[in-house]
Parts: sequence; C-alpha cells; structure tokens
Amino acid sequence: MTSEKVLRFQGKNADLAKLSQQLVDQLKADGYKTQTTTAPLGTIIQAQKAGILRDFITADRCFTIMVAGQPNDFTIRVGIGKWLRDIGIAVVETLLLTELFLVVDVPEMLWTRHVEKGVIAEINQIVASPALATAH
Repeated sequence: MTSEKVLRFQGKNADLAKLSQQLVDQLKADGYKTQTTTAPLGTIIQAQKAGILRDFITADRCFTIMVAGQPNDFTIRVGIGKWLRDIGIAVVETLLLTELFLVVDVPEMLWTRHVEKGVIAEINQIVASPALATAH
C-alpha cells in the first residue's frame, strides 16, 4: 500500500513558489533537513529528521511533499519516499514518479500518521495565510 495524503485547494490564488518556500522554511524551523527541486510536474520537497525517521523506518526514507497545479487549483501530496541523492540532478520526471512515494509497511504508516498530525496541519495553516496570494 502506498501511504500518501492528497490535499486539494481551489480558489486560493496562491503563489505556488512562495508556498513551497514557506513549507521549506517551516520544515527547517522544525529541525528537518530538506532538499527541493522544481520539475515539470511541480515542486518536490523532501524532508528528513534523522532521529525520528530512524526510530520508525530505514535511514534512507523521508517524507516527500509535491506541490503541483495552478494558483486557483493545486494539490499538495505528502507521503513516504526514498531520500534521493542530488535531487537537483534527478529531475527526470519518470525517475521522480517511480521513487516519489513508496509502498509502506506498518512502521511507515505510523510515521505517516505522525506527519498528518503535524506537517499537514502546518500546510493547511500556510495555505490559509492571506500573504500567500499572488500579486494582481
């Protein structure tokens, strides 16, 4: 089973680049190591907090966030993925799609619940911010 949460937002007029950067900034403030890349399918953010992840899943795992769509109709996908080395180089869409979200077992499902309680709540808070709107 692939453990992935998909959040869809409509009518937000959001600057998706700004949203992605705010997500990265919040993750870093929460103590996560992050890496990002922009690919044809959207912005991909990987975040890893070694201490917590090693307690739940293997050390090469992280959670992956993908922001894709248009300012008034976009999705944010959050799931467990493999930490991609040199993510900036690995922008080939097929590679990212095959390794973006992995099949998970019970410990990873527990991690996903942890992510849903924290990270997804932060995503919803950032998206609700009026400062996220694109300039007219």
